[in-house]
Amino acid sequence: MKKIVLFLLSFMAFANTYAQMVNPVKWSSRVAKISDTEYTLVMEGKIDNGWHLYSQYTPQDGGVGAPLPAEFNFTEAKGNYELIGKVIESPYKKQYNDVFEVNEYFFEKKVTFTQKIKVINPNLTTIKATIDYQVCKEACINGDFAFRFTLPNTATAAVPETTVKTDSVPADSSEVAKATVVPQADGAVSKTNKEPEKGLWTIFFLAFLGGFAALLTPCVFPMIPMTVSFFTKQSKTPAQGKRNAIFYGISIIAIYVLLGSLVTGIFGAEALNELSTDVWFNLFFFILLVIFAASFLGAFEIMLPNSWANKVDRQADKGGVVGILFMALALAIVSFSCTGPIVGTLLVESASKGGIAPIVGMLGFSSALALPFMLFAMFPGWMHSLPKSGGWLNTVKVSLGFLELALAFKFLSNADLVLQLHLLEREVFLAIWIAIFGVWGLYLLGKITTPHDSPVTHISVGRLSLALLVLAFTVYMIPGLFGAPLKLISAFPPPQTYSESPTGFFGASAGTSKEGLPDGAKIGEHGIITFTDYAKGFAYAKQVNKPIMLDFTGFACVNCRKMEINVWSDEKVLSVLKNEVVLISLYVDDKRKLPANEQYVSKTTGKKVVTIGNKWTDFIITRYKTNTQPYYVLTDLQEQKLNEPIGYTPDIAEYLAWLKEGISKFK
Repeated sequence: MKKIVLFLLSFMAFANTYAQMVNPVKWSSRVAKISDTEYTLVMEGKIDNGWHLYSQYTPQDGGVGAPLPAEFNFTEAKGNYELIGKVIESPYKKQYNDVFEVNEYFFEKKVTFTQKIKVINPNLTTIKATIDYQVCKEACINGDFAFRFTLPNTATAAVPETTVKTDSVPADSSEVAKATVVPQADGAVSKTNKEPEKGLWTIFFLAFLGGFAALLTPCVFPMIPMTVSFFTKQSKTPAQGKRNAIFYGISIIAIYVLLGSLVTGIFGAEALNELSTDVWFNLFFFILLVIFAASFLGAFEIMLPNSWANKVDRQADKGGVVGILFMALALAIVSFSCTGPIVGTLLVESASKGGIAPIVGMLGFSSALALPFMLFAMFPGWMHSLPKSGGWLNTVKVSLGFLELALAFKFLSNADLVLQLHLLEREVFLAIWIAIFGVWGLYLLGKITTPHDSPVTHISVGRLSLALLVLAFTVYMIPGLFGAPLKLISAFPPPQTYSESPTGFFGASAGTSKEGLPDGAKIGEHGIITFTDYAKGFAYAKQVNKPIMLDFTGFACVNCRKMEINVWSDEKVLSVLKNEVVLISLYVDDKRKLPANEQYVSKTTGKKVVTIGNKWTDFIITRYKTNTQPYYVLTDLQEQKLNEPIGYTPDIAEYLAWLKEGISKFK
């Protein structure tokens, strides 16, 4: 495997101590005999508390920076043995990464991998295998381990086991016995479906807002006084009216929660998640949301068959508990032209999180939708405070259409990123969003109208305020075309590296020209002159007599990007990085191979260094006795540390103080 390293370490781990090697996984192995020619190779890892190791099935749709799956390599198999199926692993956990918008599949505390083999060479006594993996806490560390399996004597009866110690930690026989390997079809994996509680609360809150927005549409809002009037007039006593209204609200919630349950049950929680990260389904979601947006903008109405509404209405006329239940169903059907696009979008978004998220989403949506019906029926006097129906309801509907259209392009961007087509790069994406939100702002100001709008004689204070907010957001996005990071929406557009001009439209978003760059240098983040070759950067530092800042980083480093976007962009920090140091960024996950004459065996690890990333990994381990990133080192021209290196330091003042401390010691 071409090793990739994602190193993320908080400052607290290193601020007051020397860097040290981190080894959070202790491996052991054993062999189980199935027959005279078939064996099961078992690899077990004990993971330190707080750390997690990524599954071999963790998705890779997040592009650069996505979590890296475990990979296995069984050597010298030809003529000696055959692999039966793929490596099977113990159940993993799943958690959504909101930085790269992918789900991470990982193990905590322990993990078991098993591989069945069939021996071809009767003289075979040992089998060698390696695992390349990524293990994370505040930091993420690349790891690899070589297993050596000794096959039991073929004359041994039954199914004996041999435990082979593969590190300095004795294999715990009780843990070996307890380790569970779930028999599955080849390549299958047993999954756990544990969505973080925080994520579910976020989904509920956003869905609740969606339900409130649906409430303010022309299909739903006028039904509030009609429904409340029905309960107050048809009920024999006020108490009965309140009970019926509460049951009506509960029925609305039950109908939508049932819809979420059906979506989860029919497709499966995990299947929905797999589909949501698939290229073709991202394209399908894009088309679907464009259709929803067109409906809200007035091109057409999405309606369920009238026959459905008529049948439900007849059942609602029967009265009683059953009648109220059908009244709630009638509301869902009649209002579908307004609620359908919102419900569809919520289901798409929540399904992408997996688990019970669609159910939670529908619970939040229906709660917001049902609550006003219940409250106004319980307190009819409040009805006088409701605004009258009018053209403002269509304004809400059209506004939702613009939001749907903007969100649609996020799904199209996902597909483009995965396929690496570069059709919807950062500038194109932002140009589309600027156009959408700009037109929305003009619509709110009454400069543009849609087919179902009433004549605009004046603009209310609320509509004007929203127009100003939307137009301000539009103006905010414009500098993004020229290289601005746009931190408020960093999760939506493609990254700066996925653009027509990574340094801005004019080739230098931060005022740095490509012309006259030193040998081996490039324009890096925020226009900082950056070297990626240590020798060339060191030579330039001698030439200009400046201290060196080594930036051990990685293409797949989340906290490295956070430091660059949130800390390096600070005016004072940026001034130091541009003018007072020579920046050398060494990417430990650079998969390009070194020339054959530059490949070597590390004296520190004993492993062969074959890629550029291997070279810088060996460099940081050998010289600084650590294997974590981001990792920053200030050195003089004799390659001596000016102060203690640091890792991830999101506090700008703290990072700036560290820079100035080291530079002040430079002679």
